[in-house]
Formats: sequence, C-alpha cells, structure tokens
Amino acid sequence: MTRPPIVDAHCDLLLELAHATHELGEANPFAGRWMEPLARGGVAVQACALYIRPELPADRGLRELLRLVEVFGRAVRANGERVVELRAAEDLDAVADGRIGLLLTLEGAASFGSDPWLADVLADLGVRMASLTWNEANAFAGGCGAAGGLTALGEQLVDRLLARGVMLDLAHASDRTFADVVARIGDGTVLVSHAGCRAVYDHPRNVTDAQLRALAEHDGVLGVMAHPLVVDPARPDVERLIDHVDHAVEIAGIDHVGLGGDFMRQIVHAVGGRSPDGEMPYDAAIEGLEGPEQWPAFADALARRGYDAEARAAVLGGNMLRLLRRGLAQATTPTAATSSTIR
Repeated sequence: MTRPPIVDAHCDLLLELAHATHELGEANPFAGRWMEPLARGGVAVQACALYIRPELPADRGLRELLRLVEVFGRAVRANGERVVELRAAEDLDAVADGRIGLLLTLEGAASFGSDPWLADVLADLGVRMASLTWNEANAFAGGCGAAGGLTALGEQLVDRLLARGVMLDLAHASDRTFADVVARIGDGTVLVSHAGCRAVYDHPRNVTDAQLRALAEHDGVLGVMAHPLVVDPARPDVERLIDHVDHAVEIAGIDHVGLGGDFMRQIVHAVGGRSPDGEMPYDAAIEGLEGPEQWPAFADALARRGYDAEARAAVLGGNMLRLLRRGLAQATTPTAATSSTIR
C-alpha cells in the first residue's frame, strides 16, 4: 500500500547538525543521522528550525543563528541527490520526484535585537517561515510564557515578513500576539507549526478553540506536536496525541490540521539534559512516536481511529503541502523600496 507523504512543520535537527559538525568534526552528519529515519518514515518535507536560546545577547545569538544557516546549507549541498532546499513553489516538483524537501524556518526573533530589517536578510538566506517569539517576550512580541502582544517594532517585522512572502508561524505566541498578528495579516499565509489543543490538555503552548477557528478562517494549519509537554505528560502515547488531532479536526475542520513533530530524543546529546523551559527532560517522547521513522505507525493509528485514506492524507501531509505551495509562491526577492529602507 502506498502511503501518503509526510510533511513535518517543525524539527530542531539543525542543533544536532551544528554540534556534530563543529564539536565532533563529522563531515556529513545529516546523511549519517537524519537521512534514513526521514526516508523510512516517508517524510516528503521536513522543516528545519533556527532556534537560538533567548537568553543569549543579540549579537551572539545572531552569530549562532548564522552558524545554523551554514550547517543547513552544508546539508543541502552534501546530499543534493536526495534532498532539495525549498525556496520557491517549483522546488516542490523535486519533492514529487522523490527527494526530501528541506525548509528553513525561524523559531523566534530574539536574535534580531531590535532590528526588524534583519527579516530581509534571513529571507535572502532562504528562510520561508518565521515565528516572532519563543516563550519569552522580546522587542517584537510577547511569547506564550510572557505578557504582551505585538509591539511597534513587531508590527514592522510582521509587515516586512509579509512583504517578502515569509509564512507567519504563531507557535509559542501569547494569546494577545496571536490575535494581533491575525488581525494584521490580511491574505498572509499563517500556521501554528507545532502545538496541541488547549481544550484537550491545558497548557499555554497549546491553542484555544478560538485560535483554531481563526486559523481555519485564514486557510491556515495547526501542526499537531508529538511531545508529551503539550500532549499530556500523564498520558504520553499516540492515542492521546490523536485526541488532539480529533479535537482540531472538530473545531477547525479536516483541511486545517497537520503535523509538527518536534522530536527531541535524538538530539538530546547535542543540547543538554532538560528542555529550556525546565518542565521535563529533553529526551521526553511520545511512546511509539519517538522519531520520524515511526510516522507510518502513527498513520496506522489514525486509520484505527476511523480516519479514511483521504482524511489521513490531508493530516499527514496534504494540508501542509497546500499551505507551502501557496506560501512559497509568495516568496519574493528584495524590492528597491524594501532595500532602501534598510538602515
């Protein structure tokens, strides 16, 4: 039986690649550590997040961010026969031909300091999806662990991202930031790359029913996150994860639910023993869905829950592919007007 392609909207694999490249001296860690698990899992598109610890000073954070951009580019160049970088909609044609699409994304803009024009630099480097915050507040917006919404600088940053066709990711946003961005984006492409449903498990990282409806109204997608932190630490199993899928489908509709794995177990040696928020060990995982190679088992669990082939295909990849095709088609090179405003 041919399985539908998997599109995973969030993974921190670049942290492991940077560690393996610069600390361990490996020439091609993507091939040795990620290629085969992704292939066995049927992953067609993998988002690769640029995550920088928010407590770093902006200048150091920006250097670390560029280091992750460099290892992403190295992975693409070293494995060009099997992967393709996704910068434009036509790059998805290579995915249809069997290569794995790698999408460069930004998880939080704290490393920008107070300079929204850096959005243009990151767009030039290939970033096609960006969130404003991690859990903290920064110069642009409030995160889910802090008060506040969009600031004046945040409005500038959102406008620059929209002008460049960068997809806006509201993962980790505070409720106010979420509302402020949705009110501002117009026809912009929006998603929540990795989260669960607050009605299923009450956690600030999870989205409310009102937010699910807002995503649906903008033809956005929730990437359901496969991590006990948001699924339910007391029930970290696939069935509980599918409870989140069920609820998101009920509220937002089948066309607005996808995957945002956030698999951490494999990279624990590269990032330390506990998650940055300190809530649980970094290597916590959903039983039976600990890495991308186990996506087929998750697809089987969806079938047992009653999702037919069309619905499974939508959740596993079709909905995110629709969003990516639209978002990548909007990606732009700098205009003279945009470039002239950079100071």
